[in-house]
Amino acid sequence: MGYPIGDRSSFLFFSFLLFVRRALTMPQISGKTTPFWIDSTTESNFQPLTQNLTVDVAVIGGGIAGVTAAFLLKRAGKTVALIEAEQIASKASGRTTAKVTSLHQLIYASLVKKIGEEKARLYAGSNQAALEQIATLVEQEQIDCDFSRQSAYTFTESADDLDKVRAEVEAAALLGLPASFVEETSLPFPVVGAVKFENQAQFHVRKYLLHLAQQINGDGSRVFESTRVKTVEAGEPCDVITEQGTVKALDVIVTTNLPILDQGLFFAKTFPKRSYIVAAKIDPSQAPDGMFIGFGDHYRSIRTTPYKDGLLLLIGGEGHKVGSETHTEERYLALEKYGRERFGIETFDYRWSGQDIKSFDDLPYVGTLTPFDKHVYVATGFSLWGMTNGTMSGMLLCDRILGKDNPWADLYDATRATPFVTETSIKENLDVGVHWVGDRLKGLDSFSFDSIGKDEGKLVTIDGTKVAAYRDSQGEIHAVSATCPHLGCIVDWNSAEKSWDCPCHGGRFSCDGQILNGPPVKNLDVLK
Repeated sequence: MGYPIGDRSSFLFFSFLLFVRRALTMPQISGKTTPFWIDSTTESNFQPLTQNLTVDVAVIGGGIAGVTAAFLLKRAGKTVALIEAEQIASKASGRTTAKVTSLHQLIYASLVKKIGEEKARLYAGSNQAALEQIATLVEQEQIDCDFSRQSAYTFTESADDLDKVRAEVEAAALLGLPASFVEETSLPFPVVGAVKFENQAQFHVRKYLLHLAQQINGDGSRVFESTRVKTVEAGEPCDVITEQGTVKALDVIVTTNLPILDQGLFFAKTFPKRSYIVAAKIDPSQAPDGMFIGFGDHYRSIRTTPYKDGLLLLIGGEGHKVGSETHTEERYLALEKYGRERFGIETFDYRWSGQDIKSFDDLPYVGTLTPFDKHVYVATGFSLWGMTNGTMSGMLLCDRILGKDNPWADLYDATRATPFVTETSIKENLDVGVHWVGDRLKGLDSFSFDSIGKDEGKLVTIDGTKVAAYRDSQGEIHAVSATCPHLGCIVDWNSAEKSWDCPCHGGRFSCDGQILNGPPVKNLDVLK
């Protein structure tokens, strides 16, 4: 086997120099990598599926949409199986900022223009209804989840954006939302203007979802963790096929962030986005009062949550399409810099990232998988606002299965005409094609594991095969197939998360090839 430069000893020497240079120039990020919502709750202990089972409804995915749907259906008298590949609220719903609000940056002026006032009013009303559904369940169930009413703000520091803020206030008020324009906030820096929504909320999302999940278990209904669904065979009943057995159900709901089933082509009418959060303890006297978000390419999301004897400040942002960034440490460092400059933060306690699915028309897809599948439903495309959009989806799908009319069903119809011809959709789907073809050229200049430094991931070509290889801090190589089993795209290295991410449809895998995010349902093949 040849080497790209000179003899073996020269090549190893230059590889070592490159590794040292990289280690010396890359600043270190800080904090626990487990999301606060997960770190501050005990591990759930629902058992995996061990034998075949028959229920009225099977719900695949243990995030806020799936848990809400399962809870409401169980309460309505249905037997339910809630099936989660890992643990309840351990993925998208456990990695959020957990804002419960109908204020979604600057969406309403855009919606009124694109889909009209009537449909925009439905979007506004459905998210407000979801907010109140959460508040009602917290009260009825007496859930200890740090639920509190807060004002929510979308702010700008630039006078150039002031017209956008005023237009959003006008549109939101027109649609019946509690919107007003303000020029002062409790942020420790001046803003030019902000949209303010009163009487919104925030909570500890995992405490909330774990409580609801506990209520689902029993009386013929079950919650299963560590149970990965491989596929669903539609029929009457449907078969939900897992690695451990089959669940038969009259109706099936798929709430796996991006559906694991490809029939509805949701991977082609959405795109996956990762965003980042750092969190630090802050003196309550220095903390802002309310929930805040900016807009534009470098927006910041800001809120606090109770933490030990004080407050934890959460700062989010730095989003990008999955698989498009290798040196993701820089995303955390940018957020840390913001925390130091704006809030005087010295040390950070947590850092984590999350993954959302954005729809091309900003509306979730909620309904039947295809026009022909009357018993298989999906919910996806929450576009970074999963707390209300996910809850709304659970409410809507519960009504659909119970045969009740729902005023939001047509707006969110999952089989509605796909907006392929938009600037965003053209760019994102073109990007998928570019990756599918172009990424096959990656690694063609590296034909040996010797080119990989410690704590580095790299695509290499070994005996004509594309390999995703990571050398850990002990020097051991972890080599897996570089081809995503979903639709055959080539994965890319994510250095901060130590993961292989698919830039086409958002599948993510550990350095050992284990699935971290769907839509893939198979691990990467282990090669070494």
